[in-house]
Amino acid sequence: MFESLTRVYLNTAALEPGSLRLRGEDVEMIGGLTVVPVLVAGGSVFGAEVFGVDWKKPISNDVVGQLVNLQDRYAVFIFRETGLDNAGHIAFSKQLGDKLEVNPFFYGRENDRVGESLLFDVGNIELDGSLVKSNSRRWHHSMDNALWHTDSTYHQQRSKYSLLLSHGDAVTGGCYTHFADTRRAYSDLPQDLKDELEDLIVEHDLWHSRKLASPIIYGSPTDREKALKPPAYHRLVQTAPDGRKTLYLAAHAKRIIGRSFGESQELIWRLIDHCTQSKYVFSMEWLSGGDMVWWDNRQSMHRSNPYLEGMSARDVRRSTVVDD
Repeated sequence: MFESLTRVYLNTAALEPGSLRLRGEDVEMIGGLTVVPVLVAGGSVFGAEVFGVDWKKPISNDVVGQLVNLQDRYAVFIFRETGLDNAGHIAFSKQLGDKLEVNPFFYGRENDRVGESLLFDVGNIELDGSLVKSNSRRWHHSMDNALWHTDSTYHQQRSKYSLLLSHGDAVTGGCYTHFADTRRAYSDLPQDLKDELEDLIVEHDLWHSRKLASPIIYGSPTDREKALKPPAYHRLVQTAPDGRKTLYLAAHAKRIIGRSFGESQELIWRLIDHCTQSKYVFSMEWLSGGDMVWWDNRQSMHRSNPYLEGMSARDVRRSTVVDD
């Protein structure tokens, strides 16, 4: 019997197995771009730090095309010290897709300090500059981000890319975002399990994952919250941009159509645990303001470090590109 739904992830220390380490011997150079991979296994690569983009001026369509073609293979790109502001962040995101997600402002637009409807504030800073309090609904809303997930699977139209940009200083004590390769994880599954998964449809519900992370506060989401984000349904096995099959998974995954809730959760978390073994995972440390990570939600999962009492200000903002 599946007994525990609540998942708690502690902060990941630097240099533990699976943390980011650049593979200089496997560097790839395309035009003026230098791509240094993070994880390399056989013919598969996952994650890379990218150099050679001049963020001080608009990015040409040729460079954007090169980046997208490379991103289809690497799934996660890291750029350091871009110097981008909100306008530059949004402009580059719009070059990657025709439509960006609009922030629903769960807790009122009047409380938003970023001032951009196309950016999501995922930091820990309030409008008045104080840090988010641990007894606030916003604090508990953020706890879900520390569970392994894929952005916006609770939307019926998938998100294609997420771009997360840091502003200001790095968090005292270190701050990480962790990424898992759902393509290679799928390829390593036994064939009988692949056959079982092939045609499964999964219900994704934002309030399910919020309840997992904060069962007391989000055991009963408000009517407004539920109206803003109803469930969505997606195939569990999908095809990534590079042509490989991948698992479309998240802590938002609540139920497999045709199976009981308990059976569904047991299989979902069995697969999430498989995908997040250290051999499929790397951890990106945020080092300075202007650092940006761009990932493909169709072929990866990710999670953040949780908010902690006493942590310093963390100012990160995300744009999300809707799938075609």
